Amino acid sequence: MKNNINKTIFGFIWILLIITSCVKDGDYDTPDISITEPTIPQEQITTFRAMKSLYEQAVNNGNAIVVINDEPDLYIEGYVVSSDKSGNFFEELIIQNKTDDSSSGSDPRLGFKVDVNVPNLSDTYQFGQKVYIKMDGLTIGETSGVITIGKGNAVQVEQIQPSEYKDIVIRSNEIATMIPKISGLADLNASDENTLIQLENMQLNRFELGSTFASESFDEFDGLRLLESCNSGISMIMQTSTFSDFKALVVPQGKGSVTGIFSRDFRDDFNVLVINSSADINFDSTERCDPMELSCGLATTVGSGNLLYEDFESQKNNKPIAIDGWTNYIEAGTEAWEGYSSTSSNASLGRSARFKASSSGDASNIGWLITSAINLDAQDGETLRFKTSNSLADSSYMEVLYSLDWDGTEAGVALATWGELSAAYVVKDTDSFVPWFNSGSVDLSCVTGTMYIAFKFTGSGQDTFDGIYELDDISVDYAE
Repeated sequence: MKNNINKTIFGFIWILLIITSCVKDGDYDTPDISITEPTIPQEQITTFRAMKSLYEQAVNNGNAIVVINDEPDLYIEGYVVSSDKSGNFFEELIIQNKTDDSSSGSDPRLGFKVDVNVPNLSDTYQFGQKVYIKMDGLTIGETSGVITIGKGNAVQVEQIQPSEYKDIVIRSNEIATMIPKISGLADLNASDENTLIQLENMQLNRFELGSTFASESFDEFDGLRLLESCNSGISMIMQTSTFSDFKALVVPQGKGSVTGIFSRDFRDDFNVLVINSSADINFDSTERCDPMELSCGLATTVGSGNLLYEDFESQKNNKPIAIDGWTNYIEAGTEAWEGYSSTSSNASLGRSARFKASSSGDASNIGWLITSAINLDAQDGETLRFKTSNSLADSSYMEVLYSLDWDGTEAGVALATWGELSAAYVVKDTDSFVPWFNSGSVDLSCVTGTMYIAFKFTGSGQDTFDGIYELDDISVDYAE
């Protein structure tokens, strides 16, 4: 028995010796995961601005893309500001040329999307990692409204493939601290696309409180949640993928800051903010900035009497609206509510009222169209109805407001108390721009006194906030 045990032990040792003799020295050492710092001569590095200029030149010449094939040793260097670790980015890197908001005329802060057919890119390229993009043979074009680097077939941008991406997107050892640009919504423009921004004093729109990031029944590919500025009232869509690992979390309900990539939605219809993770929202204040609201709700019936009706048929095209007793007030910029008639795909209802900020050249456009006085004490069951449509709203927006203490003068607009008729439906940035939308029958009967109703547009001539809103068939009715 003892001899058998000794033989067994001896055999086991012999096998171990055979196995270890087949293993080369160092094969079981800790893997070397360090990065060899690339050596790229400075004269071979060009700027983001130069690459963007090449693309813009191609577009001006009637081309959709530009292929970089004349400079085999040309690189750009930038920093990764996106991360797919939480699943909100997929097969793409967002890179910008600066670690902070420092800019100059010769080298402005710019960003590109890099399209790569590889998941889990954050395993290779960390947030803040400096990278070099070898531009030889790459294509610069536009996907979903933002400038994108990839491969190409002379018509469109295609993805960089798994077999080649590490030779094209070359890592540096440098992991930089990225400082987002702190900006107001109205100050953002197309040059800020594909860059990291931080918005202060923001909150989720009150009608979306309690919503998850992207797991509601109507969220098909992305969750679109409306964030609004407590400083300016301007709104922006936060876009979250339904594949993100934080999609089922409830969006914080206070106010504060949010950091993300300024971009465009999939169809290039409106501006979006894409966050890397739920930790990028810091709504730590419980004091929201919701406006005063009229809370009568929607009426179930509409009376047969009428106090006010306006269909704008008597107005002149492209001329400011002029109606006895009404006020067409320009608070900022040079544009006013004007008459509008069109039979195109975004047709008017005969003649309508329109506010058009696009091509105005103004840094800000704010316009009020205020009805004549409405006496709510002489009858019962008052309701308001109207219709709205838009064209490429681009984050500009329209509000329906009311006042019970306005003195009827333009100087008094800023001094009056204005609340929101929140039950009224106004066309949204995410709605189709072809149809007209009914407001619903907004109940006004729970208040008394003299009311003025204002249709207020806020936007600017910048291409990211230059939308167009149309308004028609305004009717205030009552029960006889």
